Amino acid sequence: MRLAMTRLGLIGIAATAFLSAQAANAQTVALVTINQQALFFNQINDGAKQAADKAGAKLVIFNANNVAAAQNSAIEDYVAQKVDGIVLIAIDVNGVKPAVTAAKKAGIPVVAIDARIPDGDNAAFIGVDNKGAGEQIGKYFADYAKNTMGGAAKVGIVGALNSFIQNQRLDGFKAAAQGAGVKFLDTVDGQNIQDVALTAAENLMTANPDMNALYATGEPALVGAISAVTSQQGTGKVKVFGWDLTAQAIKGIDEGWIVAVVQQDPFQEGVAGVETVLKIKKGETVNPSIDIPVTIVTKDNVDKFRSLFK
Repeated sequence: MRLAMTRLGLIGIAATAFLSAQAANAQTVALVTINQQALFFNQINDGAKQAADKAGAKLVIFNANNVAAAQNSAIEDYVAQKVDGIVLIAIDVNGVKPAVTAAKKAGIPVVAIDARIPDGDNAAFIGVDNKGAGEQIGKYFADYAKNTMGGAAKVGIVGALNSFIQNQRLDGFKAAAQGAGVKFLDTVDGQNIQDVALTAAENLMTANPDMNALYATGEPALVGAISAVTSQQGTGKVKVFGWDLTAQAIKGIDEGWIVAVVQQDPFQEGVAGVETVLKIKKGETVNPSIDIPVTIVTKDNVDKFRSLFK
């Protein structure tokens, strides 16, 4: 009952904001996000807000709180409200397809961010090549394992098995690291939730006392892994690789036990998402796939990113 009331409350807030936008004759863009715990998603929100404000549009945000079905319901509600466009960060890229198709049929463009919807009816995709970037950090890891770890890396993985894109990051990483003397240990499920990822990472370390490397496929997984390695006094033994910088990750890079982190540009993804929706509404042609480049952050270039986390 509490979840239902929470969802109704969120939709109610979004509907109120939508009606206010209608009253002002402004275009309304709905952003359907995954959660508001991870800094990554909040940075997308910030970029989307900036773009909406600049265009004189209204932005309403629905937080699915990691529940895939809630995203479908939110899109259906926004279609009923006749918003001008939807920006979507999908949890289940296949499960959300019917809702995206319904929006298209209603003349409401959906722009997918971060998670590509395979053969979906979204008007455009904005984000990174997750498998390709996974391969990039996998190659970096393989080179590090060969040159610094004597080719004897034993790596455990903290993932989010309900996340299509994080599974792509894992597949790319494994493909690039194979054949480099790397032994893959267990993969545990952090469920894209920091506290869950922390417990999963602790269990991973306990079950694999000889583990000397760890790969985390997203921000909640990385934050949880950092906490686990720190709490178990593993910073002198376990080298960490992962996705999405945080203040904790930068501290670990400075201390030398976090080696490399894939950094995206979530703020720009949010900007591009809203801008693309509004261009479509104007009848402009947009690129159906807009790539946002990534950076592999290490001790050599981390200074460029410090200001983002102060």
